[in-house]
Amino acid sequence: MRTNISTSISGIDPAAWDALDAGGSPFLRHGFLSTLESTGCVGADAGWLPAPITLHDERGLAAAAPAYAKVHSYGEFVFDFAWARAYAQHGLDYYPKLTIAVPFTPVSGPRLLVRPGVDGTAARGALIDRMRELAETRGISSIHALFVDDADRAAFTAAGWLPRRDVQFHWINQGYRDFDHYLESFTSEKRKKTRRERRRVIEEGIAFDTLQGSAITRVVIDEVFDLHRDTFLRNGGEPYLNRECFRALPGELGEDFIVIRARRAGETLAAAVFLRGADVLYGRYWGAFEQHHSLHFETCYHQGIEYCIANRISRFESGAQGEHKVSRGFAPATTWSMHWIVDTRFRAAIGEYLQREGEDREDYARSIEAHVPYRNARRTPRAR
Repeated sequence: MRTNISTSISGIDPAAWDALDAGGSPFLRHGFLSTLESTGCVGADAGWLPAPITLHDERGLAAAAPAYAKVHSYGEFVFDFAWARAYAQHGLDYYPKLTIAVPFTPVSGPRLLVRPGVDGTAARGALIDRMRELAETRGISSIHALFVDDADRAAFTAAGWLPRRDVQFHWINQGYRDFDHYLESFTSEKRKKTRRERRRVIEEGIAFDTLQGSAITRVVIDEVFDLHRDTFLRNGGEPYLNRECFRALPGELGEDFIVIRARRAGETLAAAVFLRGADVLYGRYWGAFEQHHSLHFETCYHQGIEYCIANRISRFESGAQGEHKVSRGFAPATTWSMHWIVDTRFRAAIGEYLQREGEDREDYARSIEAHVPYRNARRTPRAR
């Protein structure tokens, strides 16, 4: 097999890329990643320079990794700014670095994509070897594989990479018939609180509609982008995805691109964007023109849970952070990233830090589990 480093995912055959096993993730489809490139969300100007690593056999594309050369650490959701400062304090360059990830997307999944039927252990090992060779020959300080799944974590661990754990909050569908059936699993106090939250939104005269794929018109997606961008601006920054990207994604992802709108008297007050995977709903972007009590919780969480129940989706991942999700039924789930540090001195120091940090994150997850709202003290299993 031979490996190759490209300068664009757009230049790779879409059918060959999508034939790789991406675990049903919409974020790893050629259409999603190439749209980030074609609309300028990634590229030299954004500080995310595409460098996909591919492995080829006699049948063509056998494996690949979505890789990006980075000159900063923004948009990753795995924070290494302190590592960059430590390098600077020692007169060393931390950037450029190589990031194996979906840009701006804190969602776990495969990062070493292998075509079905190919020896996965050998293919993953070859991709990892090529990454390390690239780092050591091109002045790259480090490689960071973000939000990896279990198979990739095992491959990186076998190659000596450093593991880093974090905590998100995921909702698990236990075969609920409807939202009321779901609430029966809550303690009486938490059930009343949730019903009160939902009632407040209804009493404001707000109703919701759900649009997917071709039903999302240019007018609708522009309105959704305006809501999303306005929310970012109020918090002091521009969104990572631009209007052109928003306009393109419904066509690229079809029915797996979902918009839920909060409306009153024919006017949109808020909207949330979700992407659907094989058996997972992903909450991604949100915005509101008006502030109403509990509107955020209803639009981003309760409506998403209802969608999962109605469509028999097993898991709902609503994004990074957010302890406020716990009282609404989301439980701690462990996420992993893997890191290769070229300099052996920094590798040892960072490894010691990650060990301590990992123990802290595990303690944090255990403490949060005590606050899940379920009456029978059931704990939703956490990803290992």
